[in-house]
Amino acid sequence: MLSYRHSFHAGNHADVLKHLVLMLIIESLQQKEKGFYYLDTHAGVGRYRLFSEEAEKTAEFSEGIGRLWDNPKINLSPELQRYLKLIKSVNYGGNALRYYAGSPLIAAMMLRPQDRALLTELHPADFPLLRNNFKEFDNVVTKRDNGFQQIKATLPPQERRGLVLIDPPYELKEDYDLVVEAIREGYKRFATGIYAIWYPVVLRQQTKRMIKGLEATGIRKILQVELAVRPDTEQRGMTASGMIVINPPWQLEQQMKSILPLLTEILVPEGTGSWTVNWITPE
Repeated sequence: MLSYRHSFHAGNHADVLKHLVLMLIIESLQQKEKGFYYLDTHAGVGRYRLFSEEAEKTAEFSEGIGRLWDNPKINLSPELQRYLKLIKSVNYGGNALRYYAGSPLIAAMMLRPQDRALLTELHPADFPLLRNNFKEFDNVVTKRDNGFQQIKATLPPQERRGLVLIDPPYELKEDYDLVVEAIREGYKRFATGIYAIWYPVVLRQQTKRMIKGLEATGIRKILQVELAVRPDTEQRGMTASGMIVINPPWQLEQQMKSILPLLTEILVPEGTGSWTVNWITPE
């Protein structure tokens, strides 16, 4: 099934959380001069027009990046300021919010000459757009393939340093199990790598099952960061999203504990939001 198109959801609250965590991990990797490898398993198209037919149909960005963009608060944390600067660069530094950067573009804009990226996308309509959007980046390769397979095929990287971002559409319940298996396979090959898993909370039981599966791998140092916009419900719709990070940078836990109270206040002004940062398995 390949019906999912991220263009309908670009820039929503889940994207803000995902891309903020992604930025912080890459910044941490770049504290060392040696290059690193970045693998994006479900890349989408990488860059999204927020006033396209798809984006306007749901207008989810208005409750995500839109609230940060138009926020009157002047005391944004340095991390949020850096994230906004990245998004503004995609909008040519202008005042109007017209475009949003997906995870591949955020990573590509941050890469140094010694870093490299592989972006994989299987969707037949999205891959040509992805390939076109990154043709100017010398250290970025795009490939139409199953991203889970590239975990097996490309790990460990020659750099022996790396970040794997896994964010499938979760169209099928099996996706949750595929994530656990991908982590199991990747960790066998590259135990020192950083693995960042994005997940939606549509039905809490599905998320709990995936977390139990990760616990059962025996892998240590698994951090969970979650932002909820409203309490869990049995009705259809995403109430929260999160990032599960294996081998997180040492400062990420405290960074997110510092950022999330303000971010929740901005993104969920109705007061129905909440956040958590906790260890699924400690070191």
